Amino acid sequence: MNEYIPYVIFGLATGSVYGLSAMGLVLTYKTSGLFNLAHGAVCAASAYAFYDLRQEHGVPWPIAAVLAVGVFGVVLGLVLERISALLAPVTTTFKIVATIGMFVAINYTVQLIYGPKALFFDPFLPTDEVFSVQGVSVDADNLIFLGLGTAAAVGLYVFFRVSRLGVAMRGVVDNPGLLDLNGTDPTRVRRTAWMIGSIFAAASGVLFASVQRQLDVNILSLLVVQAFGAAAIGLFRSLPMAFVGGLIVGVVQKLISKEAGTHDYLQGLDTNAPFIILFIVLLVAKRNTLVDVGASIKAKATPASVFTPRTRAGGYLVGLVVLLAVPQFVGSKLAFYNTAMSQVVLFLSLSLLVRTSGQISLCHVGFAAIGASGFGHMLGHGVPWGIAVLVGGLIAVPIGALIAIPAIRLSGLYLGLATLGFGILLAQYAYGKEYMFGAGFLATRRPDGFSSDTKFYYLLLGIAFAALALVVVIERSRLGRLLRGLADSPLALTTVGANVNITRTIVFCISAFLAGISGATYASLFGAVNQDSFNYVSSLIVLAILAISGRRTVTTAFVCAFLYQVLPGYLNDEDVQRLTYVLFGLTAIAVSILSQRQIADAAGRWASNAEARLVGPLTTRLGRLPVSAGANSGHRRRGGRAGDEDGLGLRSEQPELQDTYS
Repeated sequence: MNEYIPYVIFGLATGSVYGLSAMGLVLTYKTSGLFNLAHGAVCAASAYAFYDLRQEHGVPWPIAAVLAVGVFGVVLGLVLERISALLAPVTTTFKIVATIGMFVAINYTVQLIYGPKALFFDPFLPTDEVFSVQGVSVDADNLIFLGLGTAAAVGLYVFFRVSRLGVAMRGVVDNPGLLDLNGTDPTRVRRTAWMIGSIFAAASGVLFASVQRQLDVNILSLLVVQAFGAAAIGLFRSLPMAFVGGLIVGVVQKLISKEAGTHDYLQGLDTNAPFIILFIVLLVAKRNTLVDVGASIKAKATPASVFTPRTRAGGYLVGLVVLLAVPQFVGSKLAFYNTAMSQVVLFLSLSLLVRTSGQISLCHVGFAAIGASGFGHMLGHGVPWGIAVLVGGLIAVPIGALIAIPAIRLSGLYLGLATLGFGILLAQYAYGKEYMFGAGFLATRRPDGFSSDTKFYYLLLGIAFAALALVVVIERSRLGRLLRGLADSPLALTTVGANVNITRTIVFCISAFLAGISGATYASLFGAVNQDSFNYVSSLIVLAILAISGRRTVTTAFVCAFLYQVLPGYLNDEDVQRLTYVLFGLTAIAVSILSQRQIADAAGRWASNAEARLVGPLTTRLGRLPVSAGANSGHRRRGGRAGDEDGLGLRSEQPELQDTYS
């Protein structure tokens, strides 16, 4: 047992930072109802601000810490609070999309400023040995981490139990109106909570960078995402248990890392311990404990197209002609269009799952990776290309059914977290195994006779149209009606005798199959793929792009593929490409905020008010009444008294109005 003591100590030190980050995450979620998937990006941005002040401009570390944590963190908190307030009346799906947009925007903004390469982070806390256990030294910074986390947890617990503001924070989500009646401004309460939560995020980001001794925005974002596992132990509501959860995650990680050195099958599980814990908690926790914070919002129905069927048919015909002519005028850029054609099927599968059925998937690129690996292995065993593509899609089907298990008992945010955890676990643990990509490259190829980009483009276009036809048929069939009912009201669907669980399982399986087909065709483009070809962050990016590309199944899939693969191909400068992703993120936030058709409703109200101002309220009411047959002959309506009232009993002192409406 003495061999495990040093690992427990180091686990507690690292876990205290996890707990600190998790408490900030839970605090903002409890008070605003917005679970911030960009929490890790906020931590990374604060760590870079600290690095810039201290190592680039020579500011002493205490002052740099105050500015990066106390000032920068507060400013970020105020910005995030305003965004969360604007997102209050939108659905859970668009809240998730908005936070993904924040993640993408912050991530690529940091890369624009500091570049994509990792930077050395000079540790600033004392590293002198305090004591040793079994020959392993325990440094001062480890004890400082544990002390800071414990002090923060105790302080927050006392704050929530004793102070008036803390009690108000506990009630602001459940009933802000009642809080306002008691003389406490709900906006001020939420703003304070976001500032505290962002300060915790900023502090944990700086401490994470100190532990890692380097700055990498992707690694920092991933490390802080591990706070999700800690928050799950606290059921996303309890601040003390979130801190305890961080300690548990840290200790479990270190203990697994000790055993992974002698057991190959454990390698990679240590870094994925938070996501395994997250997945287990979401599966075993009572359903009534996993309810989204805040009011349940239903999405407004997609408005009918303003174009006539003939106009839409003409537009589709023009689009088909353009797609067929692409190889004739794009020249050397055709490779990007080939990649886009393989991604059309991916976006169709995601649209069917997210938009038609109302489910959430943050691991869709993982399904594509499974299809690609299955495709490559089938080719290695001599299976013909077409059959290998189908097998790649079919291999993803049971994985889709597996993900449908949490979908049966979870919805909204918690389903999104379960799929995110699964996607990260798949990328960090399974990708490197021999049954997927292994340590090197997995060989793939194009079908015989399609070696040229032009011929292969038309083959991929045919596959995309086949997938499009399948999705359109599903949407117009009884299954499509069931899926739309599932998105609108699962309870109502149950009352008419439909099996909601079977419906969820079917849509996940179909979506996984199409994503697997997309991964197989994508893999065949390059002759070989590896574990870096399917980054889990891409699952977040494709959902954000889907949100900003319209609401029509046919056009959206092609627009998404163009934005995702073709547009970056025309932007040769890497900084311009990163700026494009920043704009994608900001657009996803804006689209999410306006997802309930606020602009259209406001325009309708403005038009109505403008009409009323133009003709006046009385004439507006009277002008909409039917006019009698004798109106044009100058006679008054039946029942009116000559000279003083019209037929409605409304006295009119103005002869010109009587002439107009008589």
